[in-house]
Amino acid sequence: MKKFLVVLLSLGLIAVFAATASAVDVKFAGEYYIAGGYNNNPTLAKDVGYSRAAFRQRWRFMPTFKFEDGLSFTTRADILEKTWGSTKWSGATSTDGDKNSSRKEVPSNAAVKTQENVEFEYSYVTFKTAVGQLEVGYQNCDGWGTAFSNASSSRPAIKYTTALGPLTLGAAYEKWIEADVNGTLAKTLVDGDADTYAVFGIYKWKGGEAGLLYKYYYDATNKATATPYKTLVSQLAPYAKAKFGPVFVEAEVDYFFGKAAKFDDNAGTDVDAATLTYFIHGQMNMGPAYFGAHYAFASGNDPNEPTKSKEMLGMNTSYQPTILIGGGDALNDIGDMCKLGGVNGTTGMDDHKWNLIFYNIYAGFNPTPKLNVEVELTYATVAEKPANYISDKVGTELGLKASYKIYDNLSYLVEAAYLWTGDYWKGTSAANSVDNTYVLLNKLSLQF
Repeated sequence: MKKFLVVLLSLGLIAVFAATASAVDVKFAGEYYIAGGYNNNPTLAKDVGYSRAAFRQRWRFMPTFKFEDGLSFTTRADILEKTWGSTKWSGATSTDGDKNSSRKEVPSNAAVKTQENVEFEYSYVTFKTAVGQLEVGYQNCDGWGTAFSNASSSRPAIKYTTALGPLTLGAAYEKWIEADVNGTLAKTLVDGDADTYAVFGIYKWKGGEAGLLYKYYYDATNKATATPYKTLVSQLAPYAKAKFGPVFVEAEVDYFFGKAAKFDDNAGTDVDAATLTYFIHGQMNMGPAYFGAHYAFASGNDPNEPTKSKEMLGMNTSYQPTILIGGGDALNDIGDMCKLGGVNGTTGMDDHKWNLIFYNIYAGFNPTPKLNVEVELTYATVAEKPANYISDKVGTELGLKASYKIYDNLSYLVEAAYLWTGDYWKGTSAANSVDNTYVLLNKLSLQF
């Protein structure tokens, strides 16, 4: 009887799993890349500078499980995401790589290994109802508008969208930090969390779209400090994209206002949020050739206005019209190699591009459907010159890149850029010396 029950139970389990498997449609997507780079003089120091060279890889795996129409489950994992030869990896509260909480490699004793071979970043369920669609779980929370202010961020969120003809309306809640489970915060701190709340609308028409986002940031994680304060900031972000025959144009504005630091009981001086970033980009296509231009602005902190925070958001990591200034695509993939400058005590720049204005022109050509060649020229200044700096000129960059599709899913990219260094990097004295730099990059990418 016991054997009969075991067999019966086994058959039942087989039937259950078989039924479940037959009801699930799994779609796989992802990417594997290996990127290598050489930066001749990342600090821009003269004679005493140093070079950097490294290889980096990542396998991004993103399966979606579709159970039936209107119900699916999406995950994303990054596997062996590391610089070749790295011995340690440091985690953080977010995966967006912002300047407050970035996931990054750190120097370590080779005996201490904390590298995650598999790191799941997304896990969320999508389901449709009679009144709209919901996405619940860890998901990308910074994918609004154009590439200008986008980042690949993974945070827990609840997002609702509904379509009304060409108009899509939505709302979202994000949990940034939970004080009750964060060991660095006081667990008895009431309402000491960091959360965001957003509403948005997107209107689409033939050949274009436009959208508007309002987002409110509430951060009370500093309530337990010696001078407790909250961050209470609002963001407005309109954008538009449109195509007129062979011409494509796009633009986005991000404006932050409110209180970057609201102190309790007059413990300190309040700091106002006053961050503004924007860009406009246009491209003309002419058969196998094309050309275009970018103008981009990211506000910087004014030394004469210490009570205003103007660097809450830069141009972000997904916006990469240049190769060297602010970090290009392959350069970003090699982590800290995208850092530029720092000589003479100057504030360095990275792929988020804070406090920066640049003017960029480019042109490209596709000799064959598999080959693309592009050249770009960029001139950059800082938006706000730091106190006593002799110049706001960051420099002029000339870049060249070429990509070739070896197979439909496999491509190879090479990039090179040269930077004529501006006097901004001399800091507060014209007598300080600086030097130019160049980078050489290559990347093998497999898309699936």
